[in-house]
Amino acid sequence: MTTPAQITFAAVSIDPIAETTGKIAVLMGADGKLDKGARRVNSLMRKALTRFAESDRFTKMKAGDAVELAFPANMAAEGVIVAKLDNRRDVDEARKVGVSIAKLRGSGPLLVLAGPSPRASEIALGIALRGYTFTDHKQDKGEAPGAVTMMVAKPEDATADYAAKAAVAEGVFFTRDLVTEPANVLTTTEFADRLVALKDIGVKVEVLEEKDLEKLGMGSLLCVGLGSASPSKVVVMQWEGGKKGAAPFALVGKGVVFDTGGISLKPAAGMEDMTMDMGGAGVVAGVMKTLALRKAKANVVGLVGLVENMPSDRATRPGDVVTSMKGDTIEVINTDAEGRLVLADVLWYAQDRFKPTGVINLATLTGAIIIGLGHENAGVFSNDDTLCNAFLKSATAEGEGAWRMPMGQAYDDMLKSHVADMKNVGTRAAGSITAAQFLKRFIQDGMPWIHLDIAGTASVKEDTAYAPKGATGWGVMALNRLIADTVEG
Repeated sequence: MTTPAQITFAAVSIDPIAETTGKIAVLMGADGKLDKGARRVNSLMRKALTRFAESDRFTKMKAGDAVELAFPANMAAEGVIVAKLDNRRDVDEARKVGVSIAKLRGSGPLLVLAGPSPRASEIALGIALRGYTFTDHKQDKGEAPGAVTMMVAKPEDATADYAAKAAVAEGVFFTRDLVTEPANVLTTTEFADRLVALKDIGVKVEVLEEKDLEKLGMGSLLCVGLGSASPSKVVVMQWEGGKKGAAPFALVGKGVVFDTGGISLKPAAGMEDMTMDMGGAGVVAGVMKTLALRKAKANVVGLVGLVENMPSDRATRPGDVVTSMKGDTIEVINTDAEGRLVLADVLWYAQDRFKPTGVINLATLTGAIIIGLGHENAGVFSNDDTLCNAFLKSATAEGEGAWRMPMGQAYDDMLKSHVADMKNVGTRAAGSITAAQFLKRFIQDGMPWIHLDIAGTASVKEDTAYAPKGATGWGVMALNRLIADTVEG
């Protein structure tokens, strides 16, 4: 399990600066003004920071950027990182400063001279989020990162403020670990076991096995895993931090631990990336961990459908008709459109059992959303403007790209089947929208609902704002904020 860096906050003191090993980071505004700690560094370096602030190199730096001045004179540190922070109250800029510092910090100890910055905890979160690395399956795990200490004007306040943000970082890392794990390690059983372990931090967890799903009539979900030796499961996680007996908010995640496409087999090229097809379930797990760690005053239930989509003599065939828990029949046109079959039953179960105040589901559902939005934004589909606008506001505040997509009857009509109540895919046109329309058929009347298609944002080939290439943990921060602002608020 990967854990974020341990970050502590201390009062500003110039005494240890000269002897500090590792690296030291200083914050500098566009005016080149230095705080107490930075002035001490500047003095030791014989005004090198002042000269740098007057250089074209500093002028051309963007807010949030950082550079390193290596092997400073009169100091034990191996480098001084200069980060440009123009607006000390801007959350996004402060986090970007943290990310930029993390990229340059190396593996040794790090001292950040944050001084009077009121956003020191945001800088710390940026450092924590960007410090992710997954080495579980490498012999050379590299050096363990050194301690991070931030000198601030009010360390007690910064420590208290960072506590909730540290919980967010833990949740993001949990999601990234799950999404990164190979499918031979993260089987449906192993995934469920890792979620059961959340009991240790106060989450109520139960695992529904195949016999339970059969009794519930989850024929849509079960048909996806027929070709695999890994048993299909549904894991239910409950965080009950709100008013006793109050209806929860529900999060539902697609957990396809590996997707070959089934009988509708995917091309070989790129199939190795399908270890991330459980990304929606990974985000739900990360949010639940965050809520528990920060003791959120909210009732939230997270449900994930765990399956593996494999071809075999038992696998579902194109043309088969299955019956969902709702009772609707589905003609399976393409077995590679399996995620919606999983979500259909889990969505219905979540509403039927928990009567939630609202539902958000997440899934790496369609390649079409990547064609439409690339890797910058997740697709947002909703039947409720109030809930949707609140989520978009939260996503924007957390710097997680999200874009609302259209829905409508014309798209729904594309799912008509001549042998069943519906088919699981439409035509090639508007593939992400017809997938959302399919899911909407399993949302009860009057239930506020959002479908998040995170196929483009769950795992990427290049660095993002807060993560190295690979699993991003997209959605944990936005959903945590949404719950804090609307469910707790």
